[in-house]
Amino acid sequence: MNIPIAQSSTDTHVSDIDPSIQCSRCEATCCRLTVYVMADDPTPEYLIDQDEHGMDVMRRLDDGWCAALDRDTMRCTIYALRPQVCRDFDMGGADCRQVRANDRNLAIAVLD
Repeated sequence: MNIPIAQSSTDTHVSDIDPSIQCSRCEATCCRLTVYVMADDPTPEYLIDQDEHGMDVMRRLDDGWCAALDRDTMRCTIYALRPQVCRDFDMGGADCRQVRANDRNLAIAVLD
């Protein structure tokens, strides 16, 4: 008798990742999103601003990118101290793919 084995949530999560997407080959599109900083996040205070609702968010520079992003390497300068929201944003996951698609669509709209 063959009994199907239920897929765990971890298996489903892993299967949702596109391994062809790598941060090292990306324009750090996620680093332009609003990132909320929680009280227990180890994020350095100098990188935290407050939004119009008084919520703590990652500070952004005038160019719209996260202040913790190294503009030369397009890598996070506080990777070990980044907010939980950033930790949960899976490279190649559904949210990552959606942000990348939105960015591409915006670029195409600007070119049209």
